[in-house]
Amino acid sequence: MKATPTDLPEVLLLEPRVFQDERGFFVESYNRRTLAEVAGLHDEFVQDNHSRSARGVLRGLHYQLLQPQGKLVRCSAGRIFDVAVDLRRASPRFGRWVGVELSGENFRQLWVPPGFGHGFLVLSDTAEVQYKTTDYYAPQHERCVRWDDPAVGIRWPDIGMAPVLSAKDRQGLPLAEAEVFDR
Repeated sequence: MKATPTDLPEVLLLEPRVFQDERGFFVESYNRRTLAEVAGLHDEFVQDNHSRSARGVLRGLHYQLLQPQGKLVRCSAGRIFDVAVDLRRASPRFGRWVGVELSGENFRQLWVPPGFGHGFLVLSDTAEVQYKTTDYYAPQHERCVRWDDPAVGIRWPDIGMAPVLSAKDRQGLPLAEAEVFDR
């Protein structure tokens, strides 16, 4: 596995080894020891999540203020533009974002540590996204920053249609009004 820091150094792009031949492929999508050795990640994952979304669905930017979650995100089918935003007020990179394409073809994963918001836009007809979390889902602590907040300035790919949002995501707050992490 290869681990590359992004423009937000705590957010890592992970590229596992893929073995392909005429029969198909094999990839080790998670190995605790490898993540520790290659990426310095020693976090314990307590929950696995799996979503399927249609083209144009935009989920995010989600985070849990209490019980913050680190997320190890991958797209096992289709293509997404995956985004992490630094929401740690004391960070010199507060409010900055990074985005990468994850797909069932490129096998890449994104490590989004606690203290960061997370979201993605589906680029293909459908996409299946799977992610491990370092803490349990706690809806009472979940918060959402607006996906299109100009103060954050995410450059989402143009897919020729308006994003499809949940009611919760339509009510996301601008970064200036959102509760964020003090550290």
